[in-house]
Amino acid sequence: MLQGSTYDEVYRSFQWRIPELFNIGVDVCDKWAKNKHHLALIYVDSEGREQKFTFWELKNLSNQLANTLKEHGVGGGDRIGILLPQCPETVISHIAAYKLGAIAVPLLVLFGPLAIEHRLANSEAKVVITDMANLFKIFEIKEELPALKLVLVVGSEGGKGVLDFWCNIEKGSREFSAAATRSDDPALIVYTSGTTGPPKGALHAHRLLLGELPAVEFCQDFFPQEGDMFWTPLDWAYMGGSYNSLFPCLHYGVPVLAYRKRKFDPEEAFQIIAKYGVNVIFTVATVLRMMLLAVENPREKFDLQLRSITVGGETMGKDLYEMGNKALGLQFTENYGQTECDYNIGNCPRIMEIIPGSMGRAIPGHIAEIINEGGEVLKPGTFGEIAIKAPDPVMFLGYWKDLDATKAKYVGEWFRTGDYGMKDDNGYFWFTGRKDDLIESGGYRIGPGEVEDVLMKHDAVSLVAVIGVPDTVRGEIVKAFIVPKEGIVADKDLETSIKEFVKTKLEAHAYPREIEFLKEMPLTNTGKIMKKDLRERNKEKRASREERDNNEN
Repeated sequence: MLQGSTYDEVYRSFQWRIPELFNIGVDVCDKWAKNKHHLALIYVDSEGREQKFTFWELKNLSNQLANTLKEHGVGGGDRIGILLPQCPETVISHIAAYKLGAIAVPLLVLFGPLAIEHRLANSEAKVVITDMANLFKIFEIKEELPALKLVLVVGSEGGKGVLDFWCNIEKGSREFSAAATRSDDPALIVYTSGTTGPPKGALHAHRLLLGELPAVEFCQDFFPQEGDMFWTPLDWAYMGGSYNSLFPCLHYGVPVLAYRKRKFDPEEAFQIIAKYGVNVIFTVATVLRMMLLAVENPREKFDLQLRSITVGGETMGKDLYEMGNKALGLQFTENYGQTECDYNIGNCPRIMEIIPGSMGRAIPGHIAEIINEGGEVLKPGTFGEIAIKAPDPVMFLGYWKDLDATKAKYVGEWFRTGDYGMKDDNGYFWFTGRKDDLIESGGYRIGPGEVEDVLMKHDAVSLVAVIGVPDTVRGEIVKAFIVPKEGIVADKDLETSIKEFVKTKLEAHAYPREIEFLKEMPLTNTGKIMKKDLRERNKEKRASREERDNNEN
């Protein structure tokens, strides 16, 4: 527990305690398993059916899975793809992978076959664990994955090389000696979208979990407290869902609610929060906004016992903060981090003033500053790049098989975030924007380059450029400017076809919600697309539309 009466006291007194040997799987499970009744997970499926799992059960099941994987030749350093939603099998698979000394590769269930193929091919995953709802994606790309030797599926036997998850777990022994991993040994690869080229795999060590703990304690009002029940609407393949939520809770022995729905329903979310006594939440601004707009006076309608809500992944803004404060009576805390260097700036209402619109101050254990291109620390009030000082336990080991890209993330001892802003005289950070073209939509970071690559595979597309445009609910949405091939009619049917193509081939959240067809693309003399001109074009059209709407009203 972080101690101290002021932020400065807490920050100055903090010291890292990272042991030489540390295994995430043992830490989040086995140490609590002596009490057979210690609740770890409540799972509510899409039909409303409930299952409960204790730490003792998770220990046994993860040991059985680890033994099963070992029998199939999976060992230390092998990559294991986990393509599952919030469900017990996801937790079991992660823990088993870490106990083996293998490397987990979490995959969003929103991913289409092409997005999955790149990640599995790049990581050279030996195993994929998935369910029947996503198995078809693996079948579609399996021939392109020579390293893939085993597919475990939750549901039923799926054919050659595909084994039933639960049937094979039952065959494994409950006794397993976990790998004696060092804190700096690799534990997982999380793929992050870039503005150009395919996504890169951020390789993290077992120490990542220990590095996240001060931030969770800090931002979640001195977490944990007696009686805490935690829930996040974020997919556990997302860093916010796993290492800002799930695994820190299991580390502390705090039960987690897993709630799986085909489509997010704000009112139902409030119902389940009330039913299970959820009092601590990690979410993104888009989900919070959806809940508050859909349900009026939630405290009057539901028996809520909320004590802490942290918002990450995208800026919350003053308006949403005030809306949430009025509706739920809470001081929301924002946090900031990246896939490569997670959770290092945030707020703690007990020991510092919350200033709506600010990201907060450096979390104890982390050194954050504003730097210039040369890596020099700038004075307060000066615009520059947000940077985190190395070494840091939450900092990645590097990009998987990409040394040049790894080196480019550093200038001297500073990790470069690519995000820009300023730090004021009181140490509060204020986000301005990104250096690159990354699109932040509903808490997801979407690389325009990956979307453009998929769009170019559509039979009707000749040329394409993707940008992010403002949206009141999601912050930003993907907009595609497309030059159709000769003879193609640019109509609503084509627009629908293109949107569905991206949804099924890439990611459901990355499809272009807006499409504008062009006769020709603005290009430089060297043939490079002038995205600046496209942004200006979109800005002018938006202003014209708003003026027209105002005149009509």
